[in-house]
Amino acid sequence: MRLGIIGLPQSGKTTLFNALTRATQPTGAITGKIEVHTAVVDVPDPRVDRLSEMFHPKKTIYAKVTYADIAGLDGSAGRTGISGTLLNQLTQMDGFIHVVRCFEDENVPHPSGSIDPRRDLASMDSEFILNDLIAVERKLERLDEERHKGGGREKAIIERETELFNRFHNALSEEHPLRDLEISSEEEKTLAGFGFLSRKPNLIVLNLAEGQAAPEITYTHKHSLVVPLQCRLEMDIAQLPPDEAEVFLKEYGIEEPSLNRMIRLSYDLLGLQSFFTVGPDEVRAWTVRRGATAPEAAGEIHTDLQKGFIRAEVVAYNDLVTLGGMNEAKAKGKLRLEGKEYIVLDGDVLNIRFNI
Repeated sequence: MRLGIIGLPQSGKTTLFNALTRATQPTGAITGKIEVHTAVVDVPDPRVDRLSEMFHPKKTIYAKVTYADIAGLDGSAGRTGISGTLLNQLTQMDGFIHVVRCFEDENVPHPSGSIDPRRDLASMDSEFILNDLIAVERKLERLDEERHKGGGREKAIIERETELFNRFHNALSEEHPLRDLEISSEEEKTLAGFGFLSRKPNLIVLNLAEGQAAPEITYTHKHSLVVPLQCRLEMDIAQLPPDEAEVFLKEYGIEEPSLNRMIRLSYDLLGLQSFFTVGPDEVRAWTVRRGATAPEAAGEIHTDLQKGFIRAEVVAYNDLVTLGGMNEAKAKGKLRLEGKEYIVLDGDVLNIRFNI
């Protein structure tokens, strides 16, 4: 999972990046350049810890999430769209964490001269919508040329694509992000090569000063979520040793570190879940989309396992832990064999049978 941290200058992107990754990148600078800082962090999951205690593996591997602090967006792309280098970075992300500034600080002036989170949120939305609109218009032009030239793809395929992209054009022209549209599985195949920015899930972080109340912001677009966060305070706590950090979290009434919360919300927003593989060599967490079949989950482990998939031995995490081991789960009928149609559930422990 790759999540891009975006926002206007001086919104607190790098502050949040440091809070999530325990990095120490300088904050507050405006360079005007395209800069991307990345960090890979473990996905906190107590289930992995418990399985590791049970199986005593040589290695314990958590699922990973990559955070990218992306500088360069300032709401001024205009009719030319977002520049190629920056656009390439943005399209690689599975979703965005959009930091919206709500705090006042006379030492950190807002580029627009005032604090207005609704304006800033709309500015970034408009930039992504405009960029997607430019891409859709170019695609429609190519489809029109293809239709008139003939001799290429089937006419029916061109017509279906034209209908889809006209639907996109209508939505974007009315300033609706593409997240709001229902897309069929067949249409998803058509869109495989497009990284439309306004289609990506969007976790909006309202960056508050310490003790500041969150403003009332209604954001009704699909695959989006608004979360208030005191990013500076979270960053300061993230830099502390674990025992001191726990004391500060309790003192400020913060139930869990921002890293845990952001990852959980991101999993929900992107429709992801975890499954596990266990054994004496390795206990490992894997990430797969909700609704994935057993062969698709096997493919997350290795493509050969998906190609040669025969069956999956499956036991639910809770059953395995409650009963105390694989043999006990098998004796109680909780370890079962599932075929290609099985839909993997969050917390499933899998062993893939395959033949290449």
